[in-house]
This record gives sequence, structure tokens and C-alpha cells, in this order.
Amino acid sequence: MAEKFDHLEEHLEKFVENIRQLGIIVSDFQPSSQAGLNQKLNFIVTGLQDIDKCRQQLHDITVPLEVFEYIDQGRNPELYTKECLERALAKNEQVKGKIDTMKKFKSLLIQELSKVFPEDMAKYRSIRGEDHPPS
Repeated sequence: MAEKFDHLEEHLEKFVENIRQLGIIVSDFQPSSQAGLNQKLNFIVTGLQDIDKCRQQLHDITVPLEVFEYIDQGRNPELYTKECLERALAKNEQVKGKIDTMKKFKSLLIQELSKVFPEDMAKYRSIRGEDHPPS
């Protein structure tokens, strides 16, 4: 998988370099540099075709739009992954807390129901396969 990205990265680096060189040629254009300009334009077209070929190898890759927002804001896109993991951990702790609370509530409810309805709760425990009342 990394080979695909390395290949794309190589083509993008060449493309960016050709664009940079094209900018230099255009900024100081002389009629004598027309051949060099044409050559760079051809390199750019070829570079775009190479990048398009790489696109076909990476068609199954999806990138969340938020990553592009991070990049547009000048932030490191790796921060997106870090923040997603932190949010997932926080949500996991929250859900774990709810589960623990529900388990405690169930235990207390069974204790109280056993005091008020001992025969019914004995039937309930026998159906559930519990031999003894919870303490």
C-alpha cells in the first residue's frame, strides 16, 4: 500500500518542481526561451497524466473532509487523527460509566424487589439460572 503512495508522492514532487520552474521561465520570459517554455508545458501535461494514472490505483482510499479543512486552516492533518482518538476515548469512558451505572441500578433494583416480592424474585432468579439472591 505504501508503494502506491510513494509513487504518487514522487509524481507530485516532480509536478510541483516543474510548476516552480515554469513560474521562473514565465516571470522572466524572453522570446528565446519559448522552446524551454513549451518543454515545461509538455512536462506539466505529462505530469498530470501520470498523477491521473496514480489516481486509478488509489480509487478505494477515502479521506474525511475534515482533514482538508485542517489543511486549509494550516493545521497538521495528523492532529485530526489524534483528536478523533481522543474523542473516541472520551466517548468510550462516558459509555463505560453509563454501563457501570446501569449495572449498579439493576443490582439495587433486584435487591429492593427481593425484599418486597420475595416469591416473584425467587421465580425470576430460577428462570435466569441464579441460585442465590444478590448481596
